[in-house]
Amino acid sequence: MKVTRGYSDEVVRPYPVGTIGNFDGHHLGHHALLKQVVETARRAHGTAVVLTFDPHPVKILAPHVDLRFLTSGEEKRDRFEQAGIDEVVALEFTREFASLSPEMFAEQVLCKGLGLKEIFVGQHFAFGHKRIGQIDDLTALGKRFGFIVHPVPPVRIDGGVVSSTKIRQLIMSGKVDQAAVLLGRYYALSGVVSSGEGRGRTLGCPTANIPLPPDRVAPSDGIYASVAILDQARHDSVAYIGTRPTFDDGERGLEVSILDGKHELYGRLLTVEFIGRIRGDAQFDSAEALSRQITADVDSARGILRRYHESIGER
Repeated sequence: MKVTRGYSDEVVRPYPVGTIGNFDGHHLGHHALLKQVVETARRAHGTAVVLTFDPHPVKILAPHVDLRFLTSGEEKRDRFEQAGIDEVVALEFTREFASLSPEMFAEQVLCKGLGLKEIFVGQHFAFGHKRIGQIDDLTALGKRFGFIVHPVPPVRIDGGVVSSTKIRQLIMSGKVDQAAVLLGRYYALSGVVSSGEGRGRTLGCPTANIPLPPDRVAPSDGIYASVAILDQARHDSVAYIGTRPTFDDGERGLEVSILDGKHELYGRLLTVEFIGRIRGDAQFDSAEALSRQITADVDSARGILRRYHESIGER
């Protein structure tokens, strides 16, 4: 897959079929949209193209908003490639770019810049200055500038629309199992294991400490049944997110305990998939009381993980 920064009207792409968006999360709605782009491009022996923006428009238009992401840039690229996209075109989003009228955007970017022949976008797609352009406007501009517009209905699950906003809300409220239904996978965070205080070992549950990425959505504080991925090997685990109130540590972090033996983790990249929430964070009167609760948490995690493995046909 090719990644292009900016666009040029001198680049020739065989019958480009595209879509537009930020695709944070790569959820089931995104999958459905990308599938139509790829299948249409393949039938025409053309090029499947994604137009996206860097930085995210909210970072420019509303910098005061604390926007957290569901996917890293690297994860996005990997998922575009897995979907069969041939080229991702990333345009720099500036206030000047945001001021383009719908007509200028259609002509300069979609027609001259990318040469798109067909475009797939959601039914409620909005574009141009202050997002005044709607799907009917894009369809009319397509007839004028030579591209076909395909409005794509949203994916619905249990009567609700699958969206990145909804998924963020679920994860931040600890409902990681419900978020997984909309994502089509379990939500995960990755990081390099750093040194900690060593308390987990004294409590009978050695943990790996991972700094929480500052720009990523994190589940609410508490204990989770999880799967830790180390060098592509998957291990049942228990994850904790919180500020360790029993010890008054204060700084929020992610700690993971692998349940199937000892592993040398310091300095290694670890990915943590959140399978199900066990309980919220809590302060205990003593280390002994916390140790007893950890034992109960591990038992709860094993039960959740046993059902998880059964659901995916393992064990």
